[in-house]
Amino acid sequence: MTEKYDVVVIGAGAAGLFCAGLAGQRGLKVLLLDHSEKVAEKIRISGGGRCNFTNRDTTPANFVGENPHFCRSALSRYTPQDFITLLQRYQIPFHEKHKGQLFCDRSAEDVINMLLAECDAGGVTRWQPCRVSSIKQASSPDKTSASSYQIESDRGLIEVPQVVIATGGLSIPKIGATDFGYRIAKQFGLRLVEPRAALVPLTFDGEAWAPYAQLSGLALPVLIETGTPDATPKQRKKAVVFAEDLLFTHRGLSGPAVLQISSFWREGQPVRINLAPGVDLPTLLLRAKASSKKLIANELATLVPSRLADAWASRDPAWQKPVSEATDKALTALAERLQDWQLIPTGTEGYKKAEVTLGGVDTRDLSSQTMESRQQGLYFIGEVVDVTGWLGGYNFQWAWASAHACAEALALKHNNTSPHPSPR
Repeated sequence: MTEKYDVVVIGAGAAGLFCAGLAGQRGLKVLLLDHSEKVAEKIRISGGGRCNFTNRDTTPANFVGENPHFCRSALSRYTPQDFITLLQRYQIPFHEKHKGQLFCDRSAEDVINMLLAECDAGGVTRWQPCRVSSIKQASSPDKTSASSYQIESDRGLIEVPQVVIATGGLSIPKIGATDFGYRIAKQFGLRLVEPRAALVPLTFDGEAWAPYAQLSGLALPVLIETGTPDATPKQRKKAVVFAEDLLFTHRGLSGPAVLQISSFWREGQPVRINLAPGVDLPTLLLRAKASSKKLIANELATLVPSRLADAWASRDPAWQKPVSEATDKALTALAERLQDWQLIPTGTEGYKKAEVTLGGVDTRDLSSQTMESRQQGLYFIGEVVDVTGWLGGYNFQWAWASAHACAEALALKHNNTSPHPSPR
């Protein structure tokens, strides 16, 4: 027996849940299905279990993609304040951590339960776990009405005029990430921007990294950027620079600063790090030379974390002496090395540690107004699309905004084609 719906949403994550609930509340008969038993695992583990659900300061400039302007339309029509208003309606307490990042006071489960309640309010049918084996286009017998889709699932055959792919990217496979959305895009002739891990720690060659492995666990505020080794001053002026915390690990670098820059880094490029931002190191070290008898490492430890000072001073015999005996050239070189540390990562920790996937369905093949693809009746929302936000709640805001844009379009098309639209 074939089940019939107005729309099938595949993927019960942030974007899929939100889109399904909104579409259902606008009068559509909605089926939401997912291959996992649990919904929204990425929401559940995000923000240390408290879900950094949006960022108050969201702008299109906080997103990366081949077409950076694509996200503008959806973001302008569903803002962080709109989602905040929804949370307030459900009396969910939240707080701002820093830089506009909003977190639940209690648990990410509050957001998940709210989205499920929104689906219930829209009369959404949920099938979980449910695997989709194929999606095929089926033209109408009389060739006069729009084509529909036949979806083969392990719960039976589904016929539907509109399909929304909200299956996310490849990041964190242990919670169910797959390439399903990319495969469907390819099947229907849509272009892909090659996916890769983003918001992910950077790794370095083991032997080259050995001198810094002793700093594992050390965190400190830095300025970080990436680009070509021979970048001109003008190019560097245009570079994206993040002021965030850096974390040393046994294998490389992590922390917010590195997660941010990883979305811009390309293989073979260096990263440049100022390990003592806001400090006039050359002047202070030269001043100390005139008045102190301490070792350089001890003097440096008054300006940067002591573990960093010890590790750095040990890298060159010219820095392993009292500051009063050091040459001006040696002290200046030490300051420059700390404030313009250049190193080339060998790679990243990959999808297992990546918070999101960069790339995805090419936005040239999607409508920025509706999220519908060139393939009529097939929509893509959320992380599966080539729109990737910075760290700090931006990716969830894209999930809400793209889902909202899609649901509005689904409702408009349904009400224009249905002979008797009946909003719930």
